[in-house]
Parts: sequence; C-alpha cells; structure tokens
Amino acid sequence: MTKQVLASMIDQTLLKPDANYVQLRKHCEVAVIYGFKTVAVNNAVISFCRKILEGTGVLCDAAVSFPLGQSTVETKVFETLDAVKNGAGEVDYVVNLVEVKNGNWDYVKDEMSRIVLACKANNVTSKVIFENCYLTEEEKKKLCDIALKVQPDFIKTSTGFGAGGATLEDVQLMKKCVGNNVKIKAAGGIRSLEMAMAMIDAGADRIGTSRGVEILEEFLKLKSEI
Repeated sequence: MTKQVLASMIDQTLLKPDANYVQLRKHCEVAVIYGFKTVAVNNAVISFCRKILEGTGVLCDAAVSFPLGQSTVETKVFETLDAVKNGAGEVDYVVNLVEVKNGNWDYVKDEMSRIVLACKANNVTSKVIFENCYLTEEEKKKLCDIALKVQPDFIKTSTGFGAGGATLEDVQLMKKCVGNNVKIKAAGGIRSLEMAMAMIDAGADRIGTSRGVEILEEFLKLKSEI
C-alpha cells in the first residue's frame, strides 16, 4: 500500500447541513493536495465544488436522497440526473428502507435499476447505500443478490447518519455475497488508519470518511517510522 493508492480509495466527506462556502472550498482544496478520489457533498453545492475541482482529477460525489432514502423513484432519478448535470462524477443513493422492510423487492430492484442506468448513461459511478444498521442479515443478502443482477459499481454499508456505521462483519458478508462482481464501499465511523485498513482487508474497495486527512497523516507517520 502506498499513500497514492490509499488516497485514491478515500471519499472525503463533508455532509454537515451547516457547512459554509469557506469550509467547502477548503475541503476541496485539501482533497486535491492529498489526492483523494472524491469529495462527498450534498447536491446543492455540487456546482460550487465542481468549479474548484475542475481539472484536478478529484471528483464530486453526490449524496442522493440522503440520508433517509425516503423519496420516490422518480425524485431520486431526477436528483441523480440533476447532480450529474451540475458536475457530479459519482453518485451515492440510499435505498428505500420502507420497501426493503416490507419485502417489496421488485420495487427495490426497479429503483436500483433506474438510478444505475441513469449513472451508466452519463459515465458516472453508482453506489447503493444499504444502511445496514437497520437491516437483518437476510435483508442484506437480498440486497446483495439484487445488486448482482443490476450491477451498480458499488454497494455501500452506511450513510454515517444512521444508528450505526460500517462494521467488519457487514463488509465481510457483502464481500462473500458479491465477490469481485460489485465493489464495496465502507462508510460511517471510520476514523483511524487501523479501522480503514481493517475495512480494506475485509473486502472494501472504497472508504467514506470525514477523517481522510488524519488517516493519511497517520499512514505517512507510520511509514516514516519503519
């Protein structure tokens, strides 16, 4: 593992509802300095962040129907396309947990298919947020099965706003279900290098965190001491 590889696996997040433009600009500029894969931000500020990041190689990652997932499919598709139009290079959307809990798997598959199709049509990376803290093991497995059929780029553990975040057990379960056919993003509560590396070892291909700088600085310090 090198600094560049680790940085390229990190979505550096700033999803606080009261973030101001000064904070967002610094967030983007720091992401460029460290070489993170994306900055994950709320949709209303995608245009602002895109202008700062243009030509840097760092992408805007849009949070769609965030954090509850309680929008209609039509609303989610529109929000996805609007985010893409405004400059998003990746999209993380939250599944409709009410439909999951009611076992309405046709609805869940249709929703996932339509959002993934909208992303693919625009050459944008798609990530499906399960919000595992609210799901049973069987529900997680069923969502993985649907993802295998629909083929989003990533399935993701959590929003970071739920009752719990990423766990090693969830990442391992998701990896066991999808293998190398769909990538996995671990997010929520990942605050240290040790935790990030454990998630990667468990099968995560991407890490969502607001502590990317601290994680990379910890990595660099560790390397310098070896």
